[in-house]
Amino acid sequence: MPTPIIPVQLIGRFAPSPTGELHLGSLTTALASFCHIKSIGGKWLLRIEDTDTERCDQQFTEQILIDLEALGLYWDGDIIYQSERIDIYNDYLHSALHPLTYGCQCSRKDLEQYWAQEELSPAYDDANPLQPNRKRYPRCCVSADLDREQHKLRIQLPNYKIGFNDGIQGLQWDNPQQTLGDMVVRRQDGMINYILAASLDDGLQQVTHIMRGLDILPMTTAQISIMDAARLPAIDHWYHLPLICHADGQKLSKQNLAQPIDTRDPSKLIADALQLLQQPAVDRDTPTRMLKQAIAQWDSTPLQGKQQLNMPNG
Repeated sequence: MPTPIIPVQLIGRFAPSPTGELHLGSLTTALASFCHIKSIGGKWLLRIEDTDTERCDQQFTEQILIDLEALGLYWDGDIIYQSERIDIYNDYLHSALHPLTYGCQCSRKDLEQYWAQEELSPAYDDANPLQPNRKRYPRCCVSADLDREQHKLRIQLPNYKIGFNDGIQGLQWDNPQQTLGDMVVRRQDGMINYILAASLDDGLQQVTHIMRGLDILPMTTAQISIMDAARLPAIDHWYHLPLICHADGQKLSKQNLAQPIDTRDPSKLIADALQLLQQPAVDRDTPTRMLKQAIAQWDSTPLQGKQQLNMPNG
């Protein structure tokens, strides 16, 4: 008898970092990922990415949950808190990812001095307009065999091009080694970095659809590489949303002191975010009814190829 085909559960997620409250930019990401995955019959998971204990704050976590519920953005299943999963990430660093990792003692000052010397070399004279990629770690410690528990830990990324189709930005190709180099996955103080925790959790949660901001697009081939090395299921569909910007073109972000959303009028917030995402208008109603209509008419087509979406003046 033929083996029955078990339908794959479609899973999306929203993964805010509680370093501040939600602003209009993070709201549009939440709303877009929610409407998109629900429009294809999937589940929407919520993950709190709070491994950065220096910048994350429990009060921001609580406010994010309050705001999502006020907007009718109810998640499926239990919330995952990355701060409670440090042992899981370290287990992968000691097992599947161990052959690709090494200890590193280079400080930022060390690297600045290295690149300053490199730029004086004949390879970067006036006849060669190319400058070294300072974002790429020069692998000074790759063969030093430093104690992994006493130093920051880097992971070796592959030195070949990796391609994936982005449902909004189109076909993407990048060489993670040339663009990013060997990324830090665990700091010297033991803090797990974003790229490792997000990659492992997306695989462990069996996420199939990732819709997130365009600013994370450059890390995608690194994530693909880490998930593959950890022998976790690959992401089926990637979507990187245009950045939400002020009318003057400046990105809306916590770093730029973006104003937190005010959920006293959630229906207006939903309507404004849908308009910003270039979605068809919905009838002004309760958040639940507005979201039901937004899900029914969700369409990513107007966003395709766009790098940014500008907020109207005022």
